[in-house]
Amino acid sequence: MRHPPRSVLLAFAGTAALVAGALLPVVTAQGAAPACTVEYSVTGQWDAGFQTSVKVTNNAAAVNGWSLSFDFANGQKVTQGWNAKWSQSNATVTAANESYNGALATGASVTAGFVASRAGANAVPVTFRLNGTTCNADSGPTPTPTPTPSTSPTTPPGDGGRPPALRVLDNRFVDASGATRRLLGVNRSGGEFMCVQGRGIFDGPVDDAAIKAIADWKTNTVRIPLNEECWLGLSNIQPAYGGSNYVNAVKALVARVEAHGMTPMVELHWTWGQYTGNSAGCTDVHASCQKPMPDMRYTPAFWTSVADTFKNDQAVVFDLFNEPYPDRATSTATQAWQCWRDGGTCPGIGYQVAGMQDLVDAVRSTGARNVILAGGLTWSNDVSQWLTYRPTDPTGNLAAAWHVYNFNSCVNEACWNSTLAPVADRVPLVAGEIGENTCSHGFVDQVMRWFDARRMSYLGWTWNTWDCSTGPALISDYNGTPTAFGVGLRDHLRALNG
Repeated sequence: MRHPPRSVLLAFAGTAALVAGALLPVVTAQGAAPACTVEYSVTGQWDAGFQTSVKVTNNAAAVNGWSLSFDFANGQKVTQGWNAKWSQSNATVTAANESYNGALATGASVTAGFVASRAGANAVPVTFRLNGTTCNADSGPTPTPTPTPSTSPTTPPGDGGRPPALRVLDNRFVDASGATRRLLGVNRSGGEFMCVQGRGIFDGPVDDAAIKAIADWKTNTVRIPLNEECWLGLSNIQPAYGGSNYVNAVKALVARVEAHGMTPMVELHWTWGQYTGNSAGCTDVHASCQKPMPDMRYTPAFWTSVADTFKNDQAVVFDLFNEPYPDRATSTATQAWQCWRDGGTCPGIGYQVAGMQDLVDAVRSTGARNVILAGGLTWSNDVSQWLTYRPTDPTGNLAAAWHVYNFNSCVNEACWNSTLAPVADRVPLVAGEIGENTCSHGFVDQVMRWFDARRMSYLGWTWNTWDCSTGPALISDYNGTPTAFGVGLRDHLRALNG
């Protein structure tokens, strides 16, 4: 999607199954107010791991910098976390504040979380220490776990258990049991532009409450647009917003999406390479706008790194490149599709292009078997020759991506029947972006009906608080209040999955 002008953005910037029926403990401190209290909640549990939320409340004098520690009793190991710097030495786990949440006034709280592995029992830690002071100390006997029912991971909408590993079977996505999975959800824009503009990493909050608000729409997938220069930490990116800081922020967001039972789709949106031809989004060589094709200089390295990061989690879907448009640079459709697949020296594009085959090869070279999406031409609105030019994938886990807005070319059922249906008969087809700039939802209603009739996948653009006629935007605030456009998607998903 072509984004709002920067002035508008600045105005708004400010494999294990969950044990069905299991009871997961939520521990809350009780009794007289101690120096600090800790609420430790196991929010998801499966055969080899679990996910936990930890809320810390400071009841003593204000502190500027905090560190929470506790001990595991059953050999559990923290594998990733968010909202704190998590580390572990033998049985002792430590969570230290991030730069943005180190100040804790009297009575203030902070919530962080983590995912951990386990080999059997999963006893709740007994003692918590904040800056060396024992928390819950005056609360009497060890708190009694309050059981909360778990949710089956096969539940399609979000806020269930961990999302399943996915694979392609014929023209469907399926989980380990062979059950068909549709990807229905939203885009969470921001990671593609905030960092390169020197304004942060995400546009608006991406904490647990913000992700829960997405799940409350009964979504089961969140697409996360990324920027290759920020991920790779190139010299033009402020260090606070690039490299390991950017990568860790993306990993934490992926973990939060999964903690709410939703499939994370990581997608490369903006890339390096100077293009000044037809329909150029900018003249900048840096990754500050949509380019017609990814570049050979950095994009294969980006996907090698992303695939290495997530290859052990096949719930994560890889969307190779947002909206190719080499057809605007070349004179024939054949040249455009050849450029799309093979890359190299493409007519009208002044940098060496990484074709879709190059990117599939980069992902698979890491051993990653994650599902891959490849969008077609004309800003992913044209898949008419996708089957003819589709890349070779040794795993068979390749699907087609398509985008549609009311102002595109292929916007009616006649076009969909003639160009989309043949592709969808052979491989899974995902409408990675659907939307309209009318502040209404009549067009996307039509799109969703056509895709529903064929049990296919779609995601609305975008879960950001922009002006819906400029963005367009699904929400007016990050609590999930829909715009006049977004209400169509929200009500439709709730009707499907409610």
